Amino acid sequence: MKIKKLGHCCLYIQTEKFNILTDPGNFSTSQNDIVGIDFILITHEHADHLHTDSLKAVLKNNPKAFVITNTSVANILEKENVNYRVVENGQTYSVGGFNLESYDGKHAEIFEEMALVQNTGYFIADRLFYPGDSFINPNRQIDILALPVAGPWCKIADSIKYALELKPKNAFPVHDGMLIKERIGGSHRIPDKVLSEHGIKFISMFEGDELEF
Repeated sequence: MKIKKLGHCCLYIQTEKFNILTDPGNFSTSQNDIVGIDFILITHEHADHLHTDSLKAVLKNNPKAFVITNTSVANILEKENVNYRVVENGQTYSVGGFNLESYDGKHAEIFEEMALVQNTGYFIADRLFYPGDSFINPNRQIDILALPVAGPWCKIADSIKYALELKPKNAFPVHDGMLIKERIGGSHRIPDKVLSEHGIKFISMFEGDELEF
């Protein structure tokens, strides 16, 4: 599996058979030019995860790709005349040896009930767990974790405790597009220090970086 971080939570994931894009939001633009995408996963409706103009640009360049998401996002896509498939609340989707599992919950708290929209995390190709903006536990073995490390709902201590709870073999940072690269500092350095002490390999990734797992 190859994973390229396009920015924030927008990932380009290449498996043996399919190519997947996650959360084409307004914190990145390079996703608009990629071709060869089979599936587009959208975890929730916030603009840093769903930017409809970007999504339409991606679909224009990838007319055979289709969107997989939850009911909350689907209601928005209906108004935009974008086709989709709902996979949520424990549902699975399998095709050609590719497996996708969904894990539902609310967006992690920003402040009380503010913006607590439906959030669906996805376990991709039996290896990568991408929780969206939540700390949901899929209660299964995880090879690779896309770990949120920053944001108005995300404290670094909670991120680290989440990774320690899930115990993945590998983790890399997402949801850090609001940080200045030269000042990310502890948002990458502290998870690296703590998680490595517990046998979890943390790999710092920045926009444009690509890794093979």
